[in-house]
Formats: sequence, C-alpha cells, structure tokens
Amino acid sequence: MTPTPQEVNLMHARIENPALTVPGAMEALQQLSAATKPAGVPETTMLLVVLRASQINGCAVCVDMHSRELTAAGEPDERILTVAAWREAPYFTDAERAALALAEAATRIADRPDPVPDEVWEEAARHYEEAQLAALVISIAAINAWNRINATTRQITGNWIDQWIAPSQPKAEAA
Repeated sequence: MTPTPQEVNLMHARIENPALTVPGAMEALQQLSAATKPAGVPETTMLLVVLRASQINGCAVCVDMHSRELTAAGEPDERILTVAAWREAPYFTDAERAALALAEAATRIADRPDPVPDEVWEEAARHYEEAQLAALVISIAAINAWNRINATTRQITGNWIDQWIAPSQPKAEAA
C-alpha cells in the first residue's frame, strides 16, 4: 500500500531540531533537566512523569527515549506499557501516582479553569518535600518544552536516540 502524501510528510522533520540550531539551546535545556536531580525524586519517578507528559503531547521522540530509559533502568514492561493507564494499573506506588497526576494536570494546563487543582497538588505534597515538588514542576515544564519543540517540527524518532540515553544507566540484558 502506497502511503499518502500526508503520511510521507509525517515521517520527515520539518527542520533540524531547533535545540541543535539555536546556539546554546540544547545545553540550556539539558542543564534545566540536570538541575532537578539533586532534589532527590527517584529517577524512575522522573522518567515515568516525563514519559506520561510526552504521551499526552504526542511526542514520539520523547516517548521512545524515556521508554528506553525506563527499560535501561531495569523497569518491567508492565510499568512502562501501562503508564498511559496508570489510574487503572496496579503497578504504581501512591507517590508515583501523585507525581503522574501532577504531570497530567501541569501538561494539560489549558483543559480546566483550575489547571492544577488543590487536591492534585496536596496529594503530591503528601509524598514529596518542597524541593522535590519544585524539581517535579521544573521537570514537567522542561519535558513540555521538549515535546513542543519536537512535535511542532515533527522530529522523527529512531535508534539514534540510544546515544542520548544516560550512560550511567545499566542496559537491560537481552533475554
């Protein structure tokens, strides 16, 4: 079956990634993400949060990358594959659920009059200290920036993203 012109266009980036084109942009975005690490939010939680926001925003590059990072960090397929349905899946802790709810609210900020309802914030605050909440908010904002850059310019995912997966994460061995 021959792809339609619209399907062909979807498989080519509109331009080179702006984070690579604008001097200093890649480094600034990477530093923003790195700044959240000392706050002490578990790495897996952060990866689940950025994966969920990326799913909502339809960013194939980030969904692919963060799914691979979760695999490299040793996360089981059940957790990775059910992030989009975390409310109905038994694989997440209460703290992770609070972080995922915060990620969804902060990502869908225009979808309701009170973008991040008090109950969402208060549940997150039950599980995370102020510095951790701040790190979560910054991580959510950063991934939304990446998602918007990639989705707007139709960046294409692929095996090239392996080079961006943190080398400190152990690679899962093949079965």
